[in-house]
Amino acid sequence: MFINKLIAAILPLMPQKLVWIFSKRYIAGQTLGEAIGIAKKLNNEGNLVTIDLLGEFITELSQAEKNRDEYLEIIETVEKSNINGNYSLKPTMFGLLIDKDACYKMIRDIVKKAVEHNNFVRVDMEDSQCVDLEIELYRKLKEEFPENVGLVVQAYLHRTIHDLEDMMDMHSPENPLNYRICKGIYVESEKIAYKKYAEINEHFLEDLEFMFKNGIYPGIATHDEKLVNGAYELIEKYNVPKDKFEFQMLYGVTPALRRSILKKGYRMRIYTPFGKQWFAYSTRRLKENPKMAQEIIKALFVRG
Repeated sequence: MFINKLIAAILPLMPQKLVWIFSKRYIAGQTLGEAIGIAKKLNNEGNLVTIDLLGEFITELSQAEKNRDEYLEIIETVEKSNINGNYSLKPTMFGLLIDKDACYKMIRDIVKKAVEHNNFVRVDMEDSQCVDLEIELYRKLKEEFPENVGLVVQAYLHRTIHDLEDMMDMHSPENPLNYRICKGIYVESEKIAYKKYAEINEHFLEDLEFMFKNGIYPGIATHDEKLVNGAYELIEKYNVPKDKFEFQMLYGVTPALRRSILKKGYRMRIYTPFGKQWFAYSTRRLKENPKMAQEIIKALFVRG
């Protein structure tokens, strides 16, 4: 445990070329062309994808405008490439914590572009300071684009089941709510977040059961085999058709489990991040999950 934390602390100080040896297993390249190549490979293996440009928590709105324009270009290029997938984005990348109205307008531009191609944009959930703002943003977008926008919810937050109940006013059988349910990765106080593994898993399945019972379309985002098996039980319990949910995983993580889910005939979507901000993404994920240090050791020393 101490070694894992030590590596997590040291890694951001290492040369980026060295860190890339580890990171490239989890990032679909630094350019859009590289990401499209990875996405095509994943499609050929039977997976759907969600394309994500790396970046978050900007400090100036000029950066948000640049990010919006890059996303618009991404959508045009990805659609021309016939990729079977959709898009994910982080609102802080568009100035959520600087000017929420400007952020909304920029993300609206991106969703509108996706709608032109009959596609879909997922609004990622970030740390606790962003949750209310991101739910507000999702409400505004869903009102205008009811079929083309979704949200992420995090099972480790105490509030999540209540948020799911509160947002049911937006739900209808014709235009169901669409959520990615994940455990949550940000470091939060125990006052607002469950900390124990068993507790988090319990509430993940509680949230998922709420979605199945109410006709919500869930993206079941987990690499935890216990949660996958728990999801199978709920799918059987509620006799959920295969087109009413999907499983989701991060690129490069638990490929054997991913293949086993595909073999059962279930939809699988791979979160496919790319971009020049890969270093910040990699080091942040490591700080949040020091256990990943074991994988770094394998990547650096076992695989050379």
